[in-house]
Amino acid sequence: MAYPGHPGAGGGYYQGGYGAAPGGPVFHGQTQDPLYGYFAAVAGQDGQIDADELQRCLTQSGIAGGYKPFNLETCRLMVSMLDRDMSGTLGFNEFKELWAVLNGWRQHFISFDSDRSGTVDPQELQKALTTMGFRLSPQTVTAVAKRYSTHGKITFDDYIACCVKLRALTDSFRRRDTAQQGVVNFQYDDFIQCVMSI
Repeated sequence: MAYPGHPGAGGGYYQGGYGAAPGGPVFHGQTQDPLYGYFAAVAGQDGQIDADELQRCLTQSGIAGGYKPFNLETCRLMVSMLDRDMSGTLGFNEFKELWAVLNGWRQHFISFDSDRSGTVDPQELQKALTTMGFRLSPQTVTAVAKRYSTHGKITFDDYIACCVKLRALTDSFRRRDTAQQGVVNFQYDDFIQCVMSI
């Protein structure tokens, strides 16, 4: 079974692998990377960034373009999506992956914001999710749209929060669906950990 946001799923997601181990020491090539300047400007002594630092970094970088800067809760979701060691922070390699994913999602958002209002409506969201490979029931799409919309409109920040949560939940599900049947059994504690860590 192909999962959205992973090789072969197509649309809107970074198609590269997960790369090297998260965080880690600074290598010579990192200082040559143009993204390293944004990262290093806010990273602590440990070479990691938390949600507050990520919010500052993304705001300073201008990745949101003409849209409002990302709110802190969206930045927390972004950290949790890629925080594989459960440290509550991102290393530079994780940050680079996030940057690539955000750029893909931003381009995707722009392509579905047909009236250039800076928002998408629930029907546009449904089309966007479908092209990203999410095969969700109409009831689920309605629930997602209600969760992330204000007065029937989904802002860029909320769109990114929705994409982050869907990817993180799909990743958690995929890790447990070893037979790739689209069905998993969760123990209660595992389910709570999966949902609450996002």
